[in-house]
Amino acid sequence: MLKLAIVGRPNVGKSTLFNRLAGKKLAIVDDTPGVTRDRREAPGRLGDLSFTLIDTAGFEDATDASLEARMRAQTQTAIAEADVILFVIDARVGVTPLDESFAALLRRAGKPVILAANKAEGRASETGVREAYALGLGEPVAISAEHGEGMGDLFAALAPHADMIEQSAEKEAAARPIQIAIVGRPNAGKSTLANALIGEDRLLVGPEAGITRDAISIDWSWEGKSYRLVDTAGMRKKAKVQAKLERMSVGETLHAIRFADVCLLVMDASEAFERQDLAIADLVIREGRALVFVLAKWDKVADPRAHFEEMNLVAKESLPQARGAPLVTVSAVSGVGLDRLMKAVETAHNDWTARVKTKDLNEWLYATIQKHTPPAVRGKRIKPRYLTQIKARPPTFVLIASRADEMPESYKRYLVNELREAFDLHAAPIRLIVRSPRNPYAEEGED
Repeated sequence: MLKLAIVGRPNVGKSTLFNRLAGKKLAIVDDTPGVTRDRREAPGRLGDLSFTLIDTAGFEDATDASLEARMRAQTQTAIAEADVILFVIDARVGVTPLDESFAALLRRAGKPVILAANKAEGRASETGVREAYALGLGEPVAISAEHGEGMGDLFAALAPHADMIEQSAEKEAAARPIQIAIVGRPNAGKSTLANALIGEDRLLVGPEAGITRDAISIDWSWEGKSYRLVDTAGMRKKAKVQAKLERMSVGETLHAIRFADVCLLVMDASEAFERQDLAIADLVIREGRALVFVLAKWDKVADPRAHFEEMNLVAKESLPQARGAPLVTVSAVSGVGLDRLMKAVETAHNDWTARVKTKDLNEWLYATIQKHTPPAVRGKRIKPRYLTQIKARPPTFVLIASRADEMPESYKRYLVNELREAFDLHAAPIRLIVRSPRNPYAEEGED
């Protein structure tokens, strides 16, 4: 998780900003300089970005063994530990010699720096914001930590750095085997399919429903790629899950879904997309997992072409939230369709882990809103301003827009569908979060 150190000279509002990002009053705030002496850590959140916050003492010129010198050493330690530095100045006061000294130190540190001009409410701060450019740390973000203003702009400045940390974590995750959970109703052919994929009778199968009770994990490779396959117990309707043993089995299945990369929803081709299948598919999508529909026992279907077209139509009409999820037919007994299934798994995993450059997203956004502008609400038009991807697994995007709370769900669906088409993200759930550019993150009634 990203570590964000809030630094600056005394009394610029670091602790006020720390409290706002932490969502609670953890640090003492007072107009007296030097109230904060130790560095303090806490979980922080801005929109949908999570990070570890580090509050620091005010940075003062001191080189001896005084208290100020020891406080300065604590600040320097925080800078060394942090991934990103949030350098706060007082916009009403403007740039001071101590700010300039601090900026020089931060440039030498070689860490990413976001320059925040705090106390920027009102015209008295405009000169100080302009002066901040002279520090050589890029464009200042004008904020008011006390009033929660400018938090959307701070989010936009921080998101690319959080994105880099997220990508690093994703690279580590990419080194492990792809996790596949096989889910579905009892007796749909899940264990038979697992045996066919790994090429041995590893799992007990039979005509009786409910043979599999534990979630069984199996490591194996397919065409040189490593996978971890988890065969799960069948999930029946909640009203029918009564015995303690079956409740425990369902609990293991839910755990397997939450930790999977790709879920294979296995259905008996002769009775696919029944209500419980739809409920399982919806659960997989809500958990943010990539989904592949598997029509098993395909060798028993009388008219394969007509039945496939019917099932494809049912999937689109019954599960619009799973639009793009591949539909694959297999016969585990004969092995027909296994190659197609694994190619679908690979496609779904690629879409699930996909990343799109911010530059490309915003060029797309401009063209898309020109083609179909957002509707007006009470005479005022919603204005999308900035789009960024904050994470993959699944692809998650944040759109900064005016009047964000009033954007219709139909327009959000339009944007998601256009995203899918433009960047070929058909086989994974896409999450779009719409936020306002000013004060969307403060809790109601927060000072």
